[in-house]
Amino acid sequence: MMRQFCKAKITNAVVNRSLARYEGSCGIDAAVLEAAGVLPFEWIVVANVTTGARFETYAIPEPAGSGAINIYGAAAHAAAVGHEVIIMSFCWLTEDEARRFGGPRLVKLGAGNRLEAHTG
Repeated sequence: MMRQFCKAKITNAVVNRSLARYEGSCGIDAAVLEAAGVLPFEWIVVANVTTGARFETYAIPEPAGSGAINIYGAAAHAAAVGHEVIIMSFCWLTEDEARRFGGPRLVKLGAGNRLEAHTG
């Protein structure tokens, strides 16, 4: 049996661009993606702390050090500039892997969506 677990969690992220006329995705500073262990085009869930909305999309890298957290496509209707969001990625683990799993990699962002702290 496979079980699904939270693999990475990026907190305190603030949306700095929301653009509906786009093919869709969530643009994230490449340094933040690397710290979280999230690969380009990996499936993510975004929870909007400001409104309570929740949506799924995929991550795309924005320039490292840019502080970019950009919501593109239809998802832009679920998160506006200035909204705080939590970005999560998940993995499927076997029973044996699950018992050894140490928990998600946690990334906390500070002002300007700069890396403040991370574990993992």
